[in-house]
Amino acid sequence: MAWTAATRRDYARLGGAYSSDMTDREWALIAPLLPAAKPGGRPRRTCLRRVVDAIFYLLQTGCQWRMLPRDFPPRSTVYGYFRAWRDDGTWARVHDMLYRRCRDLEDREESPSAAIIDSQSVKTGPDARDAVGFDAGKRVKGRKRHLLCDTLGLMMRIEVHSAGVQDRDGAAFVFDRIAARFPFVERFFADAGYQGTRVADAAPRPVEIIRRSDAGFVVQAKRWIVERTFAWITINRRLAKDFERFAATVQTMIQISMIKLMSRRIARYRTF
Repeated sequence: MAWTAATRRDYARLGGAYSSDMTDREWALIAPLLPAAKPGGRPRRTCLRRVVDAIFYLLQTGCQWRMLPRDFPPRSTVYGYFRAWRDDGTWARVHDMLYRRCRDLEDREESPSAAIIDSQSVKTGPDARDAVGFDAGKRVKGRKRHLLCDTLGLMMRIEVHSAGVQDRDGAAFVFDRIAARFPFVERFFADAGYQGTRVADAAPRPVEIIRRSDAGFVVQAKRWIVERTFAWITINRRLAKDFERFAATVQTMIQISMIKLMSRRIARYRTF
């Protein structure tokens, strides 16, 4: 992509107090997907746009909840919405809706025909309370992020578990019920860590192993796509390391990072 005056204008983050703030077009994509206020009781006074902006700010900067700037709603309010939308599946639904919109704008079918699986072991902070283990191969004590993406690099599923779980075993968590969600996937691509009968038995479709080249560093076909997706995720400082207490929170933060990416991508289209 050429870096022209037009692309500079499309990618500029102008008008907000922070570069993580949503534009009007991005908010127009997300707002209809958020739950309406419950009937009865006091009317909702919190601006949901500022709540989502605060969560995007925390995700992008990596700050603590208590360090949110004061021009956002109170941190207890922001965290309350974050947790409520995590527990009732709102974040997952928003992600899935934007995923379908992204594929539609790229003239792709809703269900991809190929997918790539890989994992990333990340060190945890001192407050981690669950799903912490040791990845002997990478010498990392923490959690493992198991991700399945399509050939556009868009996340199809994410599972966060102990780093002590081998890739062959962790793949079963990702493949569970994936055929019902994406029925037209014909083939999965993976590295040599996924070879063997355990992965083949868990996968609903054939798994093609892409091996490393003996000729030194070579960009691996298909595998580079999922590595780029991990880079998209970890460019958010909150996810560069795992500072969360619970694995479920990490999983939600990864979903939100993709929501942020996809909403920006869709909003750059002239029509959506």
